[in-house]
Amino acid sequence: PDQVGEYSGASKEVRPVTVATYQIMTYRESAAADFLHLELFDRRNWGLIVYDEVHLLPAPVFQVTAGLQARRRLGLTATLVREDGREDDVFALIGPKKADVPWKELETQGWIAEAACTEVRVPMPEELRMPYAVAEARDKFRIASENPDKVEMVRRILALHPDEPALVIGMYVQQIRGIAQELDVPVLTGSTSQKKRDRIYSDFRDGRVPVLAVSKVANFAVDLPDAAVAIQVSGTFGSRQEEAQRLGRILRPKTGSNQAHFYTLVSRDTVEQEFALKRQLFLAEQGYEYRILDASEVAGPMPAAERTGA
Repeated sequence: PDQVGEYSGASKEVRPVTVATYQIMTYRESAAADFLHLELFDRRNWGLIVYDEVHLLPAPVFQVTAGLQARRRLGLTATLVREDGREDDVFALIGPKKADVPWKELETQGWIAEAACTEVRVPMPEELRMPYAVAEARDKFRIASENPDKVEMVRRILALHPDEPALVIGMYVQQIRGIAQELDVPVLTGSTSQKKRDRIYSDFRDGRVPVLAVSKVANFAVDLPDAAVAIQVSGTFGSRQEEAQRLGRILRPKTGSNQAHFYTLVSRDTVEQEFALKRQLFLAEQGYEYRILDASEVAGPMPAAERTGA
């Protein structure tokens, strides 16, 4: 342990094995300022640099870390896909691909949980149909994403998995906070302090918190190995990478059946349904199939839009 150091906002240890984040390495006080911490690492000739989540590396600000002196480089990622099409830049920055194992093969070998993926199409409530129809394209997406009837659908799905730790994940902070309040569960967003995050994570792992609502902070660096159910209520347009990252939150091997369940809630007959199709492309290439259900096919009390036959 004395050979391993943590270089972060809380600790500044540079040791033979040093762990740091892209964010701390590329921190600077302004766009014109120097990187405060990068030079410290660049003065050393490292034997090996391991770039986790290497698909992030082509981003302009993170790309500077590829210039660190090292005899060997290794990049790791489960999702080598970028919406800007710059996946191949990773090979220019790190080197050629050495291994690429399909997720389904890892599932068969027991390294990750078996996942059932389901898209649930939720009707828009009557009072939102006209505002949606006349809205601009970007506003249409948000109105559809924040469909209030998704809250009841989250309740239904949770009722189907009463004893399984679950995550409710969304893009819009206001939406996630509203769902957390409706369900009376903790919520994590980008503004949640690290101390509070650690406490909530601990409560979730220990079973004291069975359901956790999380914003986009769940896309990366969330270690909740017991999570077995994920319910996605909104996402970043057609991001294939985000869809895969969110599924990945529940793929740690499970005791017993080794089964995980991923649900994505989509407003029926809206632009959100079109974006959902694109989001699923990477996982489809990995061998996953999405079961498509109408909201009426999910057990439990029905929202008003379904009861009226709308």
